[in-house]
Amino acid sequence: MALPRTYESQNCSIARSLEVVGDRWTMLVIRSAFEGVRRFDDFQDVLGVARNVLTDRLGRLCAEGIMRRVPYQERPERFEYRLTRKGVELWPAMMTLLMWGDRHYAPEGPPVIVGHRGCEGTLTRRLTCTSCGADLEPTDVEPRPGPGA
Repeated sequence: MALPRTYESQNCSIARSLEVVGDRWTMLVIRSAFEGVRRFDDFQDVLGVARNVLTDRLGRLCAEGIMRRVPYQERPERFEYRLTRKGVELWPAMMTLLMWGDRHYAPEGPPVIVGHRGCEGTLTRRLTCTSCGADLEPTDVEPRPGPGA
């Protein structure tokens, strides 16, 4: 029996969340937004995704309130895509998924280390700094090349 394409009949927050972010391109768009990518062409360059797929994913993320379109040019009209508060709240889930992938699918070591900006420490599973113990948020961290880079 094939799995249904939607989970509307399931009373489950995981299933409902997957309806919104459970697609690989959607997650990679969100990852890129956390890395500072803002413009359509930059998302396309970084991800190598087809324009129609990217248009669809950005539209869905905006419709769900995870990202918002912000004009940056009037003629021609152009927009940046920025994470909303709802989108930023995905950061712990993204970091947990990253660390899980590092443990199980990075035999050469993590390709990226999430470092505490201005500190020598790195992100722990509890989203704190290994060096100073601070609770870390997305603006507190920066990507650093890891051994698997």
